Order: sequence, then structure tokens, then C-alpha cells
Amino acid sequence: MAVSGMAVSAMAVGATTPSTMAVVTIVRGRHQHLRRQEAVLALLPSIGPRVVVAMGDPSVRSLVAPTSTVVDLPTSGPELPLATARNVGVATAASLGADAVLLLDVDCLPAASTLPRYAAALQADPHTVACGAVTYLPPLDLPFAGAAVLDLCARHRSPHPARPDPRPGTTARVPGLGRAPADAAELGDHALLWSLSMACTLDTWARVGGFDESYVGYGVEDTDFACRVTASGVGLGWVGGADTYHQHHPTSTPPTEHVRSIVRNGQIFADRWGWWPAEGWLTGFERQGLVSRHDAGWQLCAR
Repeated sequence: MAVSGMAVSAMAVGATTPSTMAVVTIVRGRHQHLRRQEAVLALLPSIGPRVVVAMGDPSVRSLVAPTSTVVDLPTSGPELPLATARNVGVATAASLGADAVLLLDVDCLPAASTLPRYAAALQADPHTVACGAVTYLPPLDLPFAGAAVLDLCARHRSPHPARPDPRPGTTARVPGLGRAPADAAELGDHALLWSLSMACTLDTWARVGGFDESYVGYGVEDTDFACRVTASGVGLGWVGGADTYHQHHPTSTPPTEHVRSIVRNGQIFADRWGWWPAEGWLTGFERQGLVSRHDAGWQLCAR
């Protein structure tokens, strides 16, 4: 699909790729999802360390390969320190000698081509953040055998229509602004960045500054990261063939179970960037009587 501001160019997928791209996953619960992810990764050629950050979930250590590095991150309360966990995972990957990192959410499965496509994209353009197409799988009885999972995923490929899906061997590039975006319109295509499947070199990670750990719980930390990316002058690269398959689990739209963290994180974002993110969710919450508008933005309704 065509997306404004993007230039599509050929990418030498067969070129020498970085040998130290770590795969970092943060997790609490979702053990069946993690088991399937592990089964798929076990089939793929390793091009760097495997790091799993367990957020207050000691049982994770028994679910991953013994060659993986598991970091135990203590948590308190129901809201998870997602931003902090990602930073810890990347820092751990760096300590293990990685020079690039792929963030892969626990409910996400890479295709057979995903890791080499990402690695090749970063080798071709190391000063970018790379993302791939994401398919949200329907409810499926997914096995725990990696080859069977890959086959089933490929037969259900249907990438999210709002995000680019360039042909394999090409990358659709979006330049960074080099300054803070004044509003959501200026953030533009960078707003499509999803940390559920995202790769970059550690030099680019350092330039952006990683995730802001002020954000706790679900929501907004990805949008803040996208603002940091474009303000740093870093572009996005949508990598053809770097597919990710999101395993089904129950969700709500808007995510009412996360309304408190979204409003709190939204206020942090607004104080920092001068405008409110997640307007679609907030408007949905408003229709349900969960939040209300005020002069400075949004607030929770008393219940």
C-alpha cells in the first residue's frame, strides 16, 4: 500500500547481515504464547543473543531455551513497567555483545524470513528504525511445533491494512523530522511505529534514548518513542518480508481495562510534547462515560 512521505527502494536482502542482532521479548503471563514463540525461534538461524525480560514472573525461566538470557524484573501492582522492561532488555543485549536488537512482543511470531530481512535492512541503512507487516491472527488452535506454526501462520497472512506492506526485498522509508512534532499530523507516518515488532541498531537506540520510563502500564509509550525517533531525525523503514503474526487473545476496543494508565500516560505525554495522543481511544472512553474533556485535555470521571 502507498503511504504518504514514503520512498520505496530495492534492498539487497542477500547481502552480509549483522551477526549480533538480539531478539528481546518482555513477558508476564502469556505462557502459551511464549512457548509457541520459542518453538518458532528454535527453528530459525540465530544471529545474536536471545533475551527475555520476565516482569515479576519467575516461571518464565523454565519456558525458554537454556541458551537464552532471562532477566528478572521485579514489579509491584497490576500495571506493568513495559518501557522499563524494554530498556532493560536492550541494555542486556548490549552487554552480551549485540550491535542491533529486534523487539518482539510475547504474543508475536516471526516468519522464517523476518530476522534475516530485518538484519539486512539494518545493514543497508543502520540509521533507521525498521518495522514489518503485522497480521492479527484469528482464533486458531495453534500447535506448539514450530514448523506447523509457521505453516499455519503463512496460510492466514492478512497484514494490518493501516500499515505498509512493501514487497519482499524492498523497504519503504519515512524520513525523520529532526525536531519535535507539533501535533499528531506532524508525527505523521511515525505514528504507525509499533514496538511489538521493531528493530534498530544500538547506535540508533542510543541516539533516540530508548523508551521513557515515566510511562507505566499500557498505552502511549510507543507514541512517545515515535516522537523521540522523529525528533532525533531518525527515519522509519518498513521492511518487506519481515512479517510478524500476532497470536489471538481477547481484547476490548477501546481498551477500557487500561483506561487509568492511558489517561495518566496521556497527561505525561501532553506535558512533554504539548498535545494529547490516543484521541480515538479517549473519545471512545468518553462515549462510555469513563473520561471527560477539560480545557487541558482529558480526565477520569468520578465513579
